[in-house]
Amino acid sequence: MNELRGVLQRAKFAKSLAARDLKAEDLFNGYVALCQLVEPRPIMRTSIDPDDDMVLATAKAARAHLIVSGDRKHLLVLGQFEGIPIVTATQALSIIEVQ
Repeated sequence: MNELRGVLQRAKFAKSLAARDLKAEDLFNGYVALCQLVEPRPIMRTSIDPDDDMVLATAKAARAHLIVSGDRKHLLVLGQFEGIPIVTATQALSIIEVQ
């Protein structure tokens, strides 16, 4: 959740949020209200980045249907993790629209 808060506060998102009359903290709080927290268990090293392994472990613990990422260098190249597709946001929207 701390990482999400930090990402939403990045300067590159400020203009888009302002155009929609949104504040990063309000968007974050809305997201938190929709979340269910899970306790990930350690997994075997899968990614080059240990932080990405935490993402994978969390997805596994949550029994996620998708892992959505912009990390082309470490996560997207995996394609999937234990049957959970790893996709871009654009791909996720296409998948969700079909369902």
